[in-house]
Amino acid sequence: MCMKKEKIILLGIDEFDRLFVKPEIETFSYIYRAAMEVNWDEKRKVLFSPKPREWSYQKCFEQIINAVKNECNINLVIDENTVWENIDSKIKDEIVQKIKFEND
Repeated sequence: MCMKKEKIILLGIDEFDRLFVKPEIETFSYIYRAAMEVNWDEKRKVLFSPKPREWSYQKCFEQIINAVKNECNINLVIDENTVWENIDSKIKDEIVQKIKFEND
């Protein structure tokens, strides 16, 4: 089965210090069933992870991407139109580096 691609239109850190990812079209109401500490906010239409305790934001991002990939066979991707909200350049660079490494 071919994996579907879904653009990430917004990636950010919310007022509770949780990393969130907003897909362009898809919704993931049942992602919590993956038991990967990834949830769906129906109101904001975003996937989010808990406030990092031991993990970095880059690892939280990885967890969200892997939960969607494993549970829904969808590859969430960042492109030049992705909006970064409340994310400093160091965290952004870590996330982008991880994506580039995986795609090489």
